[in-house]
Amino acid sequence: MGVGSAAVVVAAACLAGAAPALSAGRAVEPPTRVTLIGDSVAVSLSGDDAARATVSHGVDIDLEVAACRRLVDPSCAAKTPTTQEVIQSLGPGLGHDVVIAVGYNDNEDNYAAAIETTLNALKAANVDHVFWLTLRAARHPYVNMNDDIEAAAAKHPEVTVIDWNVYSRSHLDWFQDDGVHLLGGGALGMATLIHDKLLEAGVALQSVIVKTRSLPDARPAKPYRAQLQASGGRAPYAWSLSGRLPPGLHLRPTGALWGAVRPRPGRFTFAVKVKDSLGETATRTLVLRLR
Repeated sequence: MGVGSAAVVVAAACLAGAAPALSAGRAVEPPTRVTLIGDSVAVSLSGDDAARATVSHGVDIDLEVAACRRLVDPSCAAKTPTTQEVIQSLGPGLGHDVVIAVGYNDNEDNYAAAIETTLNALKAANVDHVFWLTLRAARHPYVNMNDDIEAAAAKHPEVTVIDWNVYSRSHLDWFQDDGVHLLGGGALGMATLIHDKLLEAGVALQSVIVKTRSLPDARPAKPYRAQLQASGGRAPYAWSLSGRLPPGLHLRPTGALWGAVRPRPGRFTFAVKVKDSLGETATRTLVLRLR
């Protein structure tokens, strides 16, 4: 069968002076490299735009997916390299975090041994963390093979089981007639599950958000300063306005609000936008009261 995210602090003080400039020359680390090796079930992650965007969010993912792939034994399509061959061929390009979604074409009798061989190859390649998807138990052999995955994880602390079988159990509408291959909903479901596990493990980045929810009150014609805060995404952050600030108040790219609001008591509403070094943005509407 060819089944191949700065703690939240808003500081306000009656301080005069300019806000600090945005630090220059700061190195930006790239997202974590993750290699996903899969068979034709996982091919859907590559072919579906929504699934691909979801599984790759916050990581630099390499989707090594192909129909008929097996772990160690020759794949059922001659041109498809085995999981072990993919590991060897990628060399230093292999991520230190690897997701394995292979097994539907493997033999039940030697799947446990093939898992061990694969884990040994990943260890030799200096892989730190292995995420292994269980198989959708549409056929009885897959039940036993899932037990093999769980047993291997119990012996190898670097292995985290991603239980696709349980996660997908009540979603018959995710699958083609064979109960294994994915439709659009299934591809997005699998991508979401994998991404959630990468987030839990601290491998994938949380989306950038504006953490500041409120601002200290300002007093007419008095020096004002407050610092906007964000979290998630990849620092450094750059701030900008979506709307107008009260007269006399300024926003620096660092997120520093400073100035002296002109004597016009009232309630001012404006939106701020933060952009992280990966280009992702988030906005929040804030309220400043002038008393």
